Amino acid sequence: MLKVRNLNAGYGDVQVLWDIELEIEGGTITALIGSNGVGKTTFLRTLSGAITPYSGTVLYNGEDITKMSQPKRAKMGIMMVPEGRQLYSGLSVEDNLMMGAYTRKDKKKIREDLDWIYQIMPRLKERRKQLAGTLSGGEAQMCAISRGLMAAPKLLMLDELSLGLAPVIVDDLVKILTKIHAEQGITILLVDQDVQTALTIARRGYVLVHGKVEMSGESDELLNNPDIRKAYLGI
Repeated sequence: MLKVRNLNAGYGDVQVLWDIELEIEGGTITALIGSNGVGKTTFLRTLSGAITPYSGTVLYNGEDITKMSQPKRAKMGIMMVPEGRQLYSGLSVEDNLMMGAYTRKDKKKIREDLDWIYQIMPRLKERRKQLAGTLSGGEAQMCAISRGLMAAPKLLMLDELSLGLAPVIVDDLVKILTKIHAEQGITILLVDQDVQTALTIARRGYVLVHGKVEMSGESDELLNNPDIRKAYLGI
C-alpha cells in the first residue's frame, strides 16, 4: 500500500529525516519505534502531507503522492491521529467525532460508522454529550482515534498511542485497536515509544534512530533482538 524511498525531510534548514526506506503492506499493522525526538512525528507529518519532503518518493497504492496536498491525501484515505489528541475541547464528544467525517457525503454510512464506534467503545457513547475537554486521558485517546475512524481511512496513522497513559488504559486501547483492525481491516501505522506494546500488536516494525531507519523486520524478531531488548526494554 505504501512505499517510501530515500525520503529526506525536516523544517527549513533543519533536516530531521535521512534517506528513509519503508514499506507498509495493506491490511496490516506496522510499528515505527524509537526514542523521543528521533523524527517519528516528522515522518508521520510528511506522510500526511503536512510537510513537503526535501527529496525522495512516497507511493500510495502505486501512485506518487510525494508533492500531493494534505486535503487530497485525506480524501484518498490517509489519516493521522496526532500526538496529544488535539481534540476540540469546547465541543461534545459526538461533535468531535462528526468533525472527522466533515468531508464525507454518505450520511447513512456515517451514521453506521458512528454506531459501530459506539459499539466497540461504549464509554464514548456514555459520554457523547460531554465536552471533550473534560475527558480522562484514556477517553480522550479513544475520542481522537474515533475521530480519525470517522474519516473512513484506508491508512490510519497513530502518533504515540500510549503517551501519558497508565498501563491498564494502554491495554484497553490495544484491545480496541486490535478489534478495529480485525473488523475493518484498516491498515495501521503505529508510532510509539512503548516498544513492547507496539511490536506486540504489529506484524512488522521499523526502528528509527536519529532520523534514520537503523533496523527493520518481523515484530517477533525485533522483540527478541538483543540490541532492541537492551536499548528499549531494559533487558
